[in-house]
Formats: sequence, structure tokens, C-alpha cells
Amino acid sequence: MREAIIDFFNFFVIFYSGFLVLSYILMVILALRKHRLHGIYHNEKNTIEELRQSPYATGISIVAPAYNEEKTIIDNVRSLLSLDYPDYEVIIVNDGSKDRTLDLLIEQFELEKVPYAYIEKIKTKPFRALYKTHSDNPVYKRLTVVDKENGGTKADASNAGVNVVTNPYFVCTDVDCILDKEALYRIIWPTMNTGIRVIAVSATMRMSNGCKVVNGQMREVHPPHTLIPLFQDLEYARSFYIGKTALSTFNALQNVSGGFGLFDTDVAIKAGGYDGDSFAEDMDMIARMIRYMCDSGESYRIVQIPEICCWTEGPSNLKILSRQRTRWGRGLLQMFQVHRDMVFNPAYRQYGMFTLPYIMVFELFAPLIEFTGYMMILWLFLIQAINYHTIWIVFLALYCFAQFLSLSIITIDSFVAHGFKKQRDYLWLLLASLLEPFLYHPLNVFFSLRGYWKHIWGRRMVWGAMTRKGFQPAEASVTNGGEAGEAAEDASAEEEINA
Repeated sequence: MREAIIDFFNFFVIFYSGFLVLSYILMVILALRKHRLHGIYHNEKNTIEELRQSPYATGISIVAPAYNEEKTIIDNVRSLLSLDYPDYEVIIVNDGSKDRTLDLLIEQFELEKVPYAYIEKIKTKPFRALYKTHSDNPVYKRLTVVDKENGGTKADASNAGVNVVTNPYFVCTDVDCILDKEALYRIIWPTMNTGIRVIAVSATMRMSNGCKVVNGQMREVHPPHTLIPLFQDLEYARSFYIGKTALSTFNALQNVSGGFGLFDTDVAIKAGGYDGDSFAEDMDMIARMIRYMCDSGESYRIVQIPEICCWTEGPSNLKILSRQRTRWGRGLLQMFQVHRDMVFNPAYRQYGMFTLPYIMVFELFAPLIEFTGYMMILWLFLIQAINYHTIWIVFLALYCFAQFLSLSIITIDSFVAHGFKKQRDYLWLLLASLLEPFLYHPLNVFFSLRGYWKHIWGRRMVWGAMTRKGFQPAEASVTNGGEAGEAAEDASAEEEINA
């Protein structure tokens, strides 16, 4: 019996790991090809200049929820209002802040309450008021502030912003994200050069930890110099440059980051907007939009672009990282529970037949398989059944493959995205890649399993403001929801309480 268990474990690990490695090799090939073609056929300077001079540039709305952001709200809004694009509006959603966030906005941007027929296209917590400037400053006229009761989740606040969007596309971001000045030109371009309707565009995001930021503007880009944000920066680069880019080549992208992404307003509203009860609202949103398009029999595309458009501050300590990744794990399990009918369903095309099955096997099941592997190795050690010659060969092979992925990421970032201006900055990513399998990856396995456990046992969460000193919990309004995303892009953390 013991030999049978060991043999099964060995063969399972060989086939699982082998298929995962092959899939990564294929994704690297697809991603490199996509980046190469993008560099050959896309002249960014000409594209930006063409849109800047065009009177027909597509209007974009930027939706940014804010909760208790009095320390940074003015600089962050000024940054959003300083973007270079001919036709855009900024919608700040004050989600029932308990501090002076709303008062500061009113004072600084000369806002006044205006009559507004608020149409609840997507259901949210009650709307209070809408504010516009009475100043003659043309920049201020881009700003709209929505005040509403606290809904307990970023999704509820985002939906309130979508309800007042006036443009055909909207960007959803966090109020403290730092956007590239020309980000809107880059993210709108894929919607304008294809005959198929583009319902969402994902742009590359990186960590702002370690960067020089002045008055909400990115001045100098550097990698984080502390381990936890540095690991996340490498993780972001791997996700955007390889995973998402490869999947977008055959229209199988799994999500658009909640930190910065473009959405078709009409499709998002008809799909029901963000799910306020979801812990993975960005992934859930894409699933709902794809479901709507497929059920309607319409063709669609979801595109990943390689340019870095946004920087976000990731969790700087283990405690906040634990909360974030636990939430993501919970959201992933919840996502498959809600949309399980789409898995292996040909009606939902590439998303149902490839994307969801792949994520289920190599993301949802991966922490369970890896934890079982750790326990199996411990058991084999205790019964003295480990073949030390073989285990070291397998480990070194997988470790070398991980370094190959990291070198591919650095190559793309250096020659395509130009993420860091100084070549020596890439040494920090190399350091992260050398240490990640030993430090960062095992922690993520544990946090994911913790999220699964909390979802199964129905623990509740509430969102609040994340500061450098830690979490500041929101007051009484607790819902069975939370926010989740692709990486460390959210500017909030959640306090866990018993239901």
C-alpha cells in the first residue's frame, strides 16, 4: 500500500509539473512573439500624436473610489486631473468617509452640490449628492464627486461611479494609484483599430514602492528595495508580460486588474456591474461581461497591452500581504462557485473551454497540491524513503526553469516596456527570482489555503484604509463582501471578524 501511494504521488507530480512547465514555455513563446509584433507594427509616438490632434478621440471616464483618504486625496486627484488626453472626466466616489475627505475636495476644487437625477443602473448603497465645481478653472470642470453611504466594499463604490459615467468607456482605478501621463492614449488605442468590439483592455501595472513620486506624479522609476514589495514586482511582471499577454493572443484573458483597466460602459452595465459580494470583483466582472456577450451571440475581444500605465503601492509588510492574499484566495474559490456553469462550457468559447479549466487546475488546485507535496516529502523523510539523488535533480531542474522565466521577464521589461532606466536596477529582480521559491512562494500557498478555509467557514470581512502604519478598520457598515484583484493593486486592507 505504501509503495502504491508513493508511486501514485511520483507519477502525479511528474505529469502535473511537466504540463505546467510546457504551458509556461508556450506562454513565453506567445508572449515574446506578441511583444515583438507590437514593437514592429505599433509606433507609440505617432499613435499618441494622432489621438491628441483628433477631434474624434473616444471619451473616457475615470472612476476612483475613496474611503478615508484625507492625507493624500488632494494630491491624488490633482494627479488624475493632470493626465494628457483630450476628452476625459474624473469621477471620485466618496464611499461614506468618516474623515475630512469630502470636505477637502469641496474646499480645494471649489465644489458645490448640484441637482442630479441619479439613475441606479446598477444597485448600490444610497446615493447622497453629486458635486461639481463652480470655478472657471477648465481643469476642475473635469471633476465630479459622488457622495454615497458606505457600502463596505470597493465594488459598491465603483458601481456608484459607473452609474454617473457619461462616456462609452471607463477606467476603474484606485484613488492612490499613480497613472502615466499618457496612459489613456495607450489604453484606448486597442478599441480603435479592430473590427471586433473590445469590451475591456488590461494595461501593465508595477509597484510604486521604491519609486520617486512628487505631488502625485511619477518622477523616477526604481524597483522596491525591500523584499515583500520586490517579490510582488517580479510577480506582477511575470503575470502581465507573460501570462496575460500570452492569453490575450487568443482572446482568453482571465481578468483585467482592479487597479487600472478599461471597460466598455454599456456592456459593464448590462452585465450587472461589479458584484458587491465578491472577493474577486475584477475577475468576476470579466466573467459577467463574457457571459453577457456570449449569451447575446456577440463577438468580443479583451486585450492586454505591454506598456506600463500604472504604479501602485503594494503591501509593505507580511501582515498586510497576508490579508490581501487570503482575500484573493477566498475570491478565487468564490469565483468558481458562482460561475461553475461556465467551466468546460463551449457556449462561453475560449473562456469556458480553456481559461477557466486552466485556472482551476493550476491556480485553484495548486495550493492544495503543493501543500500535499510538502506533507508527502515530510512523510517520506520520516520513513526514510526519499531518493536524495533524484529529488535534488528534480529540484534543480525546476529552479533553473524558474530562473529562465525571470530572465524572460527581464528581457521583455528591458527591451519592450523600458520599465527601469538604469540596467543595474534589474539586479533587484534577479535577487527576487533567486529567493522567491524559498521565501515568497510558500507563504502564498499558505495564505491561499487560509482564504479557502475562511470562505468555506463563512468568515466576514470589511474594507478600510491601508496606511503605512497598518489597517484602519471601517465602522459599522459590514457586508458579506470585500475587494480582490490580480496583485497588490488595491489601496485598502480588510479586517477579519467572525460572522
